[in-house]
Amino acid sequence: MGKADGSSLIASGKIESLILLMRGEKVILDADLAGLYGVPTFRFNEAVKRNRNRFPGDFVFQLTQEEVAVLISQNAMSKSGRGGRRTLPYAFTEHGAVMAATVLSSRRAIEMSIFVVRAFIHLRNLLSTHKELALKLAELERKIETHDDKIRSLFEAIHELMAPPEKSKRHIGFHAEK
Repeated sequence: MGKADGSSLIASGKIESLILLMRGEKVILDADLAGLYGVPTFRFNEAVKRNRNRFPGDFVFQLTQEEVAVLISQNAMSKSGRGGRRTLPYAFTEHGAVMAATVLSSRRAIEMSIFVVRAFIHLRNLLSTHKELALKLAELERKIETHDDKIRSLFEAIHELMAPPEKSKRHIGFHAEK
């Protein structure tokens, strides 16, 4: 295996657009995986059900009706029309998507599973980069605040020096006390 070529970058980019955040997990829906692996969704789900022991809860979960409604409202899923889905979709985590490729065992499924893994890894790297950037930005803000305080005290000292001296109420010369 050599370096990634242009087609793998395109495939990886397309796959990244299919990855959603649900229940705090990055997942890809069964219909999208089935399309990537080149099988009909119902056949894909049949293969998963036949091998249910390979798919623990942290690999795959079935969406609730409310989650499906949110996906439809966000245009992440199309509305079911004639002949649409009769069951709630399944969401596969990165590990579930790879396991699905192994139960399908077609050449295309194995090839596409590599792209799926790369897409998940790329998103993970992007998120970690954003976290590092956020930490550095917070550190910079703290430094600026301390610098602002020092600059503010410096300006106050300069203003005090620039203020005219207070006039003395003492008179020059000899004065008899009364």
